Amino acid sequence: MEVENERGVQSADSATFRSNVQDVGDKTEKRYSDLLALSRVSAAVSGLQDLDAILEVALDTVLDIFGGTIGGILLIDEQTQTLSYRVYRGLSARYAEEMHLGLGEGIAGKVAQSGKAILLEDISTDPRAARPVLISTEGLKAFISVPLRARDAVLGVLNVASRMPRHFTKNEMHLLHSIGDQVGVAIEHARLYERLHEGRERYRRLAREILMAQEEERRRIARELHDETSQALTSLALSLQAIIGMAEMKGIQDPEFIEKLRVTHSYAVRAGNDVVRLMRELRPSLLDELGLPAAINRYAKDTLQAQGINVSMEFTGAEEQLPLEVGVTLFRVAQGAIGNILEHSAAKNTSIKLQCNARECLLSIEDDGTGFDVGKMTQVDPSGRGAGLFAMKERVRLVGGACRVESQPGQGTKVIVKVPLETDIADEEDKSANSG
Repeated sequence: MEVENERGVQSADSATFRSNVQDVGDKTEKRYSDLLALSRVSAAVSGLQDLDAILEVALDTVLDIFGGTIGGILLIDEQTQTLSYRVYRGLSARYAEEMHLGLGEGIAGKVAQSGKAILLEDISTDPRAARPVLISTEGLKAFISVPLRARDAVLGVLNVASRMPRHFTKNEMHLLHSIGDQVGVAIEHARLYERLHEGRERYRRLAREILMAQEEERRRIARELHDETSQALTSLALSLQAIIGMAEMKGIQDPEFIEKLRVTHSYAVRAGNDVVRLMRELRPSLLDELGLPAAINRYAKDTLQAQGINVSMEFTGAEEQLPLEVGVTLFRVAQGAIGNILEHSAAKNTSIKLQCNARECLLSIEDDGTGFDVGKMTQVDPSGRGAGLFAMKERVRLVGGACRVESQPGQGTKVIVKVPLETDIADEEDKSANSG
């Protein structure tokens, strides 16, 4: 009898043990399933920066996890503090368009206001629901609404619904709540990216306007120097030359006076040459009259060949006039690179190549000079060293291009610039934002 009781106890204990093991297994499987669902949502929205893309992917992933076909995401308008559908599935366009809710209005409005999820077996009979006629027309029954949070702020609401009565479990609500937090963080990141992009766009437009205003001012000053100062200095030099000739013809025997005239004449000629050089640096007339290749050709010869540096040049496909911004940008880059070669490189040979097609222009300027460690040029020194390089890169970025500098000590320097002619500048700037 005692043996039978002992066997009965052992049997009961064994059953209890198996039941506990089953419960643990079920809980473990449920946790694994929940983690897998969260991982799917995280993987779906990670790497996305466009807000609509994040919402579309997130909603489709949630509906797939819950085996549903009806749902939507409403976002809070920061200005009006109202909720409206941004993306939806299985709902009519009329329902999505008319379901605008204030905070605290309807189920979604209450969730957005309180930050707490609401689970309903039949929304059509709930007195808290807004637009009951619209809900009945849509045929919605089971309904669950969770907040989309980011740093304790509610950004919107995620709804999942069914046209059949269904009992959503608390576990499903908790899972959806966790998913809502993930989606909320993704929404916040997308909005921060949008603000950053908009701010960068405003900066880019302003900077481009400033640069073009500077170019116009350079052109105006160069024109005034040509029309007034240069002509006045030329007239002065000619007049002094004429006075020297008249003095010699009249036999004036005053060597000191004649010498002062000659020195003054040489000063006038030198000043005239300096003004001409300044005009070319401010705005080369060839850039407007004959185009970019001719302007670069003249500037390189006047600057480098005049100092004994051999220059080879090759221009392909740049015969036609380029857009003003592109032409000016490429010329200023060439001007800066040529100035660096003359001042810092101690080069003997320089190669300049410009290749253009219907889509873009590629400019490369290479020298065989001393070179430098590009990796150390991470910022502008207090002395100003490196300012030209960073200004060059920034100027190229403003027209949607990319600038790269290749150099090593003792191995010369190569500047490579690529500028688009057709593609939208904002898109190109995004692609080239991390270029050398």
